[in-house]
Amino acid sequence: MENDPLLDRALQGDINAFQTLFAVFQPSLKSYLYRLLTNRDDVDDVTHDTFIKAFDKRATFQRHASLKTWVFKIATNLAYDHLRKLNRWPVDAQDQGERLAKSSPEIIQTFRHIHRTAASGNYEMKEHIDFCFTCISKTLVIEKQVALILKDIYDFPVKEIASILDKTEGVVKHLLVESRSTMSEIFEHRCALINKEGICHQCSEMNGIYNPKHDQHQQRMALMPDHTDVADREALYTLRAALVKAIDPLHSSGTDLQDALMQCTRRAIGE
Repeated sequence: MENDPLLDRALQGDINAFQTLFAVFQPSLKSYLYRLLTNRDDVDDVTHDTFIKAFDKRATFQRHASLKTWVFKIATNLAYDHLRKLNRWPVDAQDQGERLAKSSPEIIQTFRHIHRTAASGNYEMKEHIDFCFTCISKTLVIEKQVALILKDIYDFPVKEIASILDKTEGVVKHLLVESRSTMSEIFEHRCALINKEGICHQCSEMNGIYNPKHDQHQQRMALMPDHTDVADREALYTLRAALVKAIDPLHSSGTDLQDALMQCTRRAIGE
């Protein structure tokens, strides 16, 4: 890594310089942590703790990787400490959330209030697909979820993911193959957007509730192809990941509504 005067000052203890560098990748760090933790308060806490720990441990930074990768490693380890206390999500977590919401007029009213009044209370199907991606990724063991999200959503090279996870590059590649296969399998059997036999119509059902004037089929087709060929699972997963990559779950037109749905899901599965 080439010498950077700002980085030099930061590593020498200039906290303002360190904050300037940290701020460059803080938005992507926070959205990454939200995909792991699914709780805004936890994201804020872990981000704060990451900054403090990174600054305190700056003397251990060897410049073998970027500062961003090194900080993401610290954040990932802190997130692990939190996630180890929790169970992996069941495949039907969204179904459980939907059943809870439909059984509670109070929850439904909360959703409607957010949709009507919140600055980020819009409903967009593509953002719910992002919500779905996060829910399904949380069925994976933690290291597979981390590898998948870092590579397919945040474009980290395999070498840097290996550094973050303390694994060999070969192990990371194996984790990616297995996690993509699992995700594709779950989506293929659940998602009605890509398979007419799929059992989950949640995104289009909600679009009908919050955007009743939309042509539902047109909205679906604009995002995902109407395709049932299992041989194309990999291409369909790649298409879905590209859609998710373009969305910041903490800063979008529907952030507040999707977060309310996420908290309902967490409550439904007892998290």
